[in-house]
Amino acid sequence: MKWPTAYTTPSSLARHCRAVFRSCARHSSLDSGQKLHAAAVTAGLLTHPSLYLRNVIMHMYAACGYLSHAHKLFDEIPLTHKDTTDWTMLMDYHSRAGSCSDALNLFVFMKRYGVLIDDITIISVLSNCAKLGNSVFGVQGHACMIKSGLDYCVKARNAAMDMYVKCGLIGDAKTLFDEMSLRNVVSWTVLLWGVIKWEGLEKGQNVFDEMPERNEIAWTILISRYVENGFIKEAFSLLTEMMFGFGLRLNSSSLCSLLSACTQSGDIVMGKWAHSYALKATPYNTDVKLGTSLLDMYAKCGRINNAIKVFNSMTTRNVITWNAMLGGLAMHGKGAMVLNMFDKMSDEIKPNDITFTAVLSACSHSGLVETGRNIFYALENNAYGLKPSMENYACVVDLLARSGHLQEAEDIIRRMPMRPNEVVLGSLLGACNAHKQHEIRDRVVQDLARMYPNNTDHHILLSNMYALSGKPDKASSLRHDLRDRGIRKVPGISTMYINGQVHRFSAGDKSHPQINEIYHMLDEMILKLKTSGYVPDFTSQILSGSMDDDMNVQEEKERALLSHSEKLAVCFGLISTKPGTPLYIFKNLRICRDCHSAMKIVSKVYDREIVIRDRNRFHSFKDGFCSCSDFW
Repeated sequence: MKWPTAYTTPSSLARHCRAVFRSCARHSSLDSGQKLHAAAVTAGLLTHPSLYLRNVIMHMYAACGYLSHAHKLFDEIPLTHKDTTDWTMLMDYHSRAGSCSDALNLFVFMKRYGVLIDDITIISVLSNCAKLGNSVFGVQGHACMIKSGLDYCVKARNAAMDMYVKCGLIGDAKTLFDEMSLRNVVSWTVLLWGVIKWEGLEKGQNVFDEMPERNEIAWTILISRYVENGFIKEAFSLLTEMMFGFGLRLNSSSLCSLLSACTQSGDIVMGKWAHSYALKATPYNTDVKLGTSLLDMYAKCGRINNAIKVFNSMTTRNVITWNAMLGGLAMHGKGAMVLNMFDKMSDEIKPNDITFTAVLSACSHSGLVETGRNIFYALENNAYGLKPSMENYACVVDLLARSGHLQEAEDIIRRMPMRPNEVVLGSLLGACNAHKQHEIRDRVVQDLARMYPNNTDHHILLSNMYALSGKPDKASSLRHDLRDRGIRKVPGISTMYINGQVHRFSAGDKSHPQINEIYHMLDEMILKLKTSGYVPDFTSQILSGSMDDDMNVQEEKERALLSHSEKLAVCFGLISTKPGTPLYIFKNLRICRDCHSAMKIVSKVYDREIVIRDRNRFHSFKDGFCSCSDFW
């Protein structure tokens, strides 16, 4: 590169370079920035600390996502030539890259070297603490804010409130809010979010009613929580008031929040409304975040074909978009489609560990054992330039254990470079029950009990194992121990959305307004199922009492088994919708083996498609078959 003749002195050249480097940073023009960096080195401009070129080059590399390059330059800059902006900007770039801990470490060194901090610095610190949920560092950051005389800054106080809220310290957040002499709409919105999250919707509504000013973010927070709780009519009423009463509109960020609420709750009605709104207001096919939220909502609400259509219409995609699509297909048991799409993705964009979680999960859900095994071992041998994450290990252990390769799964766990978590060990434990591998089971149970003594899932699973293997005393003792420690099993809840209203059922539920009709339908349905070959699977219903084959015990077990939440939900769907209408059920736990068998027969006897989203995946029952091919 030749320098323009107008720049005859190092200082004039440096001024020109700084302007160009800043432009490269703004536009993420790494290639141009690297060429200019090389020219500056050749011209000897970096040997003059007083020209401050390393500072702007460091900012350029950080802005382009090359934090290792930025850090190298940062370390080369003399301490006397690094100002507050340099430290704070590098902290901010670490935060954007997800390295919040590294950002906080920079702040520690910043204080150690006596560098002055400003309001932007303290906001960055508190924001990183909020993302990490690190209340200890956050409280210290708040104290530092006060000692540094920055307590006057409303933005800094809002950041402190946000930190307290996201760390679960709602009392401290409310105290800080009450002490604020100056508040703005952000202050109120942070309080609203915290109260709704930690104290419930009713108290959140009270805060909302008190707000002197409301922006679209505050409205979206309240509306989203109504959606998550199943109050669809109330949510639509609030939307109408927001748009027509106050003239506010949903922007891309607000739509993403609303779609996230639909994704969590399974509310396709509101999700479709948001899609329709986006078509008119925002070009989601070019808005990557919005398009990704939309396809994720459709996939997790059971409409995988709609998700594929949204994905195919998007002109711009990033790795998060691809991962959402792969993960959605995996949940629906579309293993072959996932592998085909993974090949296409690799040609366009570099996969990350979340990509491999989706791919390995798809192999597990579809029984593609050999393919999944080969992909994992290639990943483990650094063929993709990545090291397996905890989630990757959990997927391959689940894949191998479910298919009977328990020893191989255990060997993988033993050589993991990190301590296995309860998901990894729980996958192996569950398979030990199915394949009657008691020796491995006992080893896994010891590991789980030692590392995660308060987890209910594996204790309940172990209790069931003892009961089914003819050891009722051990099963009963384990359950009594859990009760004595105040640990309770999470109850199974099945949710349906019909005619814009949410309906929830628990096992043996008696609270629904139409419960008599539901149980009448249940009796009729079970009779038809038994005529078609259904035999209750009592291994899915373990009672805490005796396991004797006493007639009363068997009747009690059958009554409990036949009133599982999924069965009540499907009966309600049958009496509430027209013949042939697909039924969509969302369950918070894994579907049991008996309900899975029953749903296959229900789909054939009543000629209905029944889609159930459990904790792990989707099951689409149709014509007596399930999309999982009984591999779940």
